[in-house]
Amino acid sequence: LLSLGTGTTSEFDKTYTAEETAKWGALQWMLVIQQMTEAASSYMTDYHLSTVFQDLHSQNNYLRVQENALTGTTTKADDASEANMELLAQVGENLLKKPVSKDNPETYEEALKRFAKLLSDRKKLRANKASY
Repeated sequence: LLSLGTGTTSEFDKTYTAEETAKWGALQWMLVIQQMTEAASSYMTDYHLSTVFQDLHSQNNYLRVQENALTGTTTKADDASEANMELLAQVGENLLKKPVSKDNPETYEEALKRFAKLLSDRKKLRANKASY
């Protein structure tokens, strides 16, 4: 299973003072709650799938690809400007060089190549079985 994320920000590392939050209206609170809910859902889904694949001794068959530190305009889903597209392409290029996790030093580039080979081999195997 190859799970492709849309990226997250480091917004949740940000802290607010009581004075700041006291000035928030309902809209600000709803936006913060929505962001927290979406992030928690993404992390919980990844954690659950990762655990299931580990329990099945198939952890090499699951890969979650996601940048977790988007900043600036790269966080805006509605910014399709050429400059932002170039920034996002650079984010993707940089992500390829990062390790998959603290426990897995394999880079995303290596992991994706491994996945592509795995999928290609399985397709060839199915094609060979179908020709009998």
